[in-house]
Amino acid sequence: MKNFSIVAKKNEKSFLIEQKIKKALMSAKWKYDKKQPDLVICVGGDGTLLYAVHKYLEQLDHVQFVAIHTGTLGFFTDYTEEELELCISDILHQKPRQFCSYLLHIKADEQEYYALNEMRIESVQQTQVMDVFVDGEFFETCRGSGVCLSTQAGATAYSRGLGGAVIDSGLSVMQMTEIIAIQHSKHRSLGSPYILKDDRKVVFESDDFSKAVLCFDHLSASLEHVKRIECTMSDRCVRFARYREYSYLRRLKNLY
Repeated sequence: MKNFSIVAKKNEKSFLIEQKIKKALMSAKWKYDKKQPDLVICVGGDGTLLYAVHKYLEQLDHVQFVAIHTGTLGFFTDYTEEELELCISDILHQKPRQFCSYLLHIKADEQEYYALNEMRIESVQQTQVMDVFVDGEFFETCRGSGVCLSTQAGATAYSRGLGGAVIDSGLSVMQMTEIIAIQHSKHRSLGSPYILKDDRKVVFESDDFSKAVLCFDHLSASLEHVKRIECTMSDRCVRFARYREYSYLRRLKNLY
């Protein structure tokens, strides 16, 4: 890998780190190429990484990512800002291992979206009533503010805030969790997080999604006129360049 790009958080600290990395790599004859990079270096936190993934969504088959943590949360990041020199040295002198995280594929009628962490159908205006189908079989009707479907990578993000399980690294699964579910004597749904195999197809149907928003990672889209949302694990993946030993347990402990 000799072509690189940098995606940095919009603050002074991240900007200064970006300039140091660019200077060091270009001095070593690496080429700064924002359009066709081999390696994307993210400076910031998990939000910066998600932004970079969607920025290079159409190039994921030949782009790798590495991230430096300068913010308040860096679950995807391999280095802290204090380890900047080590990060630069590793990039220049170490051969990375590749770790893949597969994306969730979302189809809302004819529109297609992808998510590394999760998708949500969510409304603060109107109770959502939606039927859930798994592999074409009716599963339940959900009533409440919405529903969240996450990947393994997203298990520590929004899904965890809804009471979802933290899922060990390396497991390719989806996890469905309701958002502020309405439960009473006349209506009950599962009410617990549901972990599904990665070859399942989950479909959400409703007569009226118009007051809801489809959220996917840090992005969102209108559901006006949409009546069916289909979710599967895709064959697209985010390729992380691992230059040193990766400990999922250590990341969990640092997070909590």
